[in-house]
Amino acid sequence: MLYSAILFAVVLCMKHIYLYLAPAYFVFFLRAYCLDPKAVLSPRPDNILKLGSSVAAVFAAAFGPFVAMGQLGQIKNRLFPFSRGLCHAYWAPNVWALYSFVDRFLIAVAPRLGLRVDEGAIRSATRGLVGDTSFAVLPNVSKEHCFGLTLAFQMTALTKLWYRPDWDTFVAAITLCGYSSFLFGWHVHEKAILLVLIPFSLVALKDRRYLGAFRPLAVAGHVSLFPLLFTATDFFIKTAYTIFWLIAFLYVFDRLAPASPKPRVFLLDRFSLLYIAVSIPLIAYCSLLHGLIFGARYEFLPLMFISAYSAVGVVGSWVGFTVVYFAT
Repeated sequence: MLYSAILFAVVLCMKHIYLYLAPAYFVFFLRAYCLDPKAVLSPRPDNILKLGSSVAAVFAAAFGPFVAMGQLGQIKNRLFPFSRGLCHAYWAPNVWALYSFVDRFLIAVAPRLGLRVDEGAIRSATRGLVGDTSFAVLPNVSKEHCFGLTLAFQMTALTKLWYRPDWDTFVAAITLCGYSSFLFGWHVHEKAILLVLIPFSLVALKDRRYLGAFRPLAVAGHVSLFPLLFTATDFFIKTAYTIFWLIAFLYVFDRLAPASPKPRVFLLDRFSLLYIAVSIPLIAYCSLLHGLIFGARYEFLPLMFISAYSAVGVVGSWVGFTVVYFAT
């Protein structure tokens, strides 16, 4: 267990995006390694010393030279660039993508509903540039809002991990910490969905309840990356690969996942099937039909559709997995 903590510290120093998952590691090692599993108030001094000194040595080796050169402030500014705005140039499929989508919709219906529109913010979220994101109708979101929501939803998952520090709960808590950071984080990149997909895949075949929550996440995680492969030569490769993967995934996983020992949620199952069915026509429209119909006009529209569609899948998967996590 000590070696895994050291390895995670090394990985965290190499890529700070793993902060998404760090709370789950902290709670698990504190509860299962530093404290007596049978007595929370009984610390293990030897384990605390070994874990603390090992992790501190890793961070000292990584950041010590920058401290010595007085460059720690530069490191902080580059690791946490809050000036880049809430949303990435292409909206990552999270809660803020849906928030932005609703704001776009409200701009169109604002005259009929008598809503006030901030004219200076109309192009803020769809200009395709990195910078501050302002909303024309809905209230603006600050980094403090993002931090508070992320921490609140992570704490709900970590509470169960504290009382049940076993392997399955640990992996599930890592997944939910990744979900919370991705869904509510500030300036999230779309490829960060891998930090949810990879740990979730370790428990996706535990039973059909887990698989039902994993399906929309897997589809959304692939479809949301389509705009990153935007050239005409990429269309056939990415489409053929995704369709082939989708068929293989649904067939193989459906046969491997055992029946659930507890009742499944009917609405979540139907949501998963409907969501997958919509993916094919959406891909066809955004990758092919939109250009044939509108040419070079409304270039942001396919990106907005894909982002909003993928966000619905990620949020739906998060809700389904949260239900399974606390019901198990």
